[in-house]
Amino acid sequence: MKTAYAVLALCVTFSFLIQPACSEELTYKDLVGRLTDLEYLATLPTAGNTCAQWSSWDRASQYDAATDKYIKWDANGDGNGIIRREGEQIVMAEMEGPGCIWRIWSAMPQNGHVKIYLDGSATPVVDLPFIGYFDHKNPPFTGLALVHMTARGQNCYVPIPYQKSCKIVADKGWGNYYHFNYETFPKGTKVPTFSRNLSAQDAAALEAADKKLADSGKDPARLQADIHGAQTALTIAPGSSTTLAEIIGPRAITAIRAKVTLAASADDRTVLRELAVRITWDGEEQPAVWAPLGDFFGTAAGANRYRSLPTGLAENGWFYSYWYMPFAKSAKLDIINDGTQPRQIQLEVVNAPLTRPIEQLGRFHAKWHRDAFLPQRADRQIDWPMLITEGRGRFVGVMLHVWNPKGGWWGEGDEKFFVDGEKFPSTIGTGSEDYFGYAWGDPKLFQNAYHNQTISQNNKGHISVNRWHITDNVPFQKSFQADIEKYFPNTRPCLFAATTYWYLAAGGKDPYPAVPLSQRAGYWTNSPDASKIQGAIEGEQMKILSKTAGNTQTQDLADHEGDWSDGKHLWWTGAKPGDKLELALPVAAAGKYNLTLQLTKASDYAIVQIDLDGVKLGQPVNLYSPNVRLAPKLTGDAIDLAAGQHKLTFEITGAAPEAKKGYMVGIDYVKLDPVKK
Repeated sequence: MKTAYAVLALCVTFSFLIQPACSEELTYKDLVGRLTDLEYLATLPTAGNTCAQWSSWDRASQYDAATDKYIKWDANGDGNGIIRREGEQIVMAEMEGPGCIWRIWSAMPQNGHVKIYLDGSATPVVDLPFIGYFDHKNPPFTGLALVHMTARGQNCYVPIPYQKSCKIVADKGWGNYYHFNYETFPKGTKVPTFSRNLSAQDAAALEAADKKLADSGKDPARLQADIHGAQTALTIAPGSSTTLAEIIGPRAITAIRAKVTLAASADDRTVLRELAVRITWDGEEQPAVWAPLGDFFGTAAGANRYRSLPTGLAENGWFYSYWYMPFAKSAKLDIINDGTQPRQIQLEVVNAPLTRPIEQLGRFHAKWHRDAFLPQRADRQIDWPMLITEGRGRFVGVMLHVWNPKGGWWGEGDEKFFVDGEKFPSTIGTGSEDYFGYAWGDPKLFQNAYHNQTISQNNKGHISVNRWHITDNVPFQKSFQADIEKYFPNTRPCLFAATTYWYLAAGGKDPYPAVPLSQRAGYWTNSPDASKIQGAIEGEQMKILSKTAGNTQTQDLADHEGDWSDGKHLWWTGAKPGDKLELALPVAAAGKYNLTLQLTKASDYAIVQIDLDGVKLGQPVNLYSPNVRLAPKLTGDAIDLAAGQHKLTFEITGAAPEAKKGYMVGIDYVKLDPVKK
């Protein structure tokens, strides 16, 4: 049964004057204000307003207009891409103004200088070792929230505006990997030319913004910290939807908070996918917001504590969303419970009068999906669409949830943003972790105003990352597509789910429907170590009794196709024909056993003779394969074994003619199954 609940509207009166949609003159203080201004994101972009990125992406990736083909679209040498060389220097970026650099990122900034030239000046306004943009030693790049390292990724969000042009060059030894995200303002916009010597007023504004970002989790729209919205507490029956807020416009929702009664266990992952948020604007039939409840607030799977500027889950258990959500006539917020149990929820919705004409404002959209609108053309199979939309608006962020039970680095793929029908993306990156502001696949959790890693099981199992495009939001006039490369196939398995956030003019195309519970929960039921063979003696855990040459180590095989037990094997390298490796095979009780041996094949692997206690187990085994893969399981007749330690010996006898002569051996596991009498 559908039950309606009215949430009292908290009316906050703002003293701000209504501003035009596009200011003709922006001071540095105005630009700094955008670092924390969530309301501005709702303004519809005017013609000529764009945002793009220069990065060190692999220039082998190209689009051939003559054939309409994407060439080497999965090229992955993303550390050294540049525009060109000028003598001993490289050109990293070139832009025409008026504009502003909003974000600088690197995975490996070093001591070679990076110089920023603005408005045709022969003297750089910034001339620092690249690491100097990030090490807090060089004003104004010193704020701890605006300039920070997160899981080995270096980030700088200090605005660097220019009126006519910007050129960025680097000396030798600058490092490796870079992004420069920049906005171009409409022609006629006046902005100051950046100087590191900020005025006292501008320096104070930058410091205040840094403090506000560092204190993320407080409602940025509130005039007073002690104002609280009306709260509703209720139980939502299974298989039902409940209207929790119906508000008459024109107004804007400025805050949504929710607290759900959850079990203190991994079951919260399912509960937060059973519950969903649905918001419709102005009586439209299709909701503009539809997402599982936890995902809507920027994290999955489960209730993972973090604080960012627009969303988070506070230590007291309250989820929060401070996205600004304007509407003309009405707003309706529903909570859906697709589970089999009633759920208790507390909700707070805050709304306020508009401060701009509704005609200048887009409608807030947030949609969750798995594998929606996958590319059909063969030359773009690597691309995984996060968002496809049509109309006029701004892309403002994404939360990506990855289920990667086999482990291994999942995120080598680049982000690619196609604006207004571009054939080649105006934003193309250097790796998934780089897009989310960290580096080198580091699984360390981090939280920041603009980007977060809220769960990572050492890149094995659940991973959740988000990035909010606040100052570096991407305006579009006709259409927008945000892809991220996905290197592991679903069959591995490696599964992506995304919640994307954007503003869209009324009447724009949002093609994402609601997703049934069968597709949004339960697909992660296998634990990260589900690949362990029950009762197996793992090769990497077997005691080494002796070896005549070479090295032995555990090798992680998560990056390869196949189901190695526990995702690893014992790897014997550096040996040659005639060398032997002896392993201890423990037997708990005397009896007759069926022995199973699982080995690995590869292009540089050996031919081996296997003995047990000096008795040959069949003929030599050829471990050559063009690709790394599991060998067929080796089995034989039942063997009588006494209790105690036995000796399993591998002797290299040679290699296949077509093999690279590495003479390697990989031992996944040995399994002893008692023969039933």
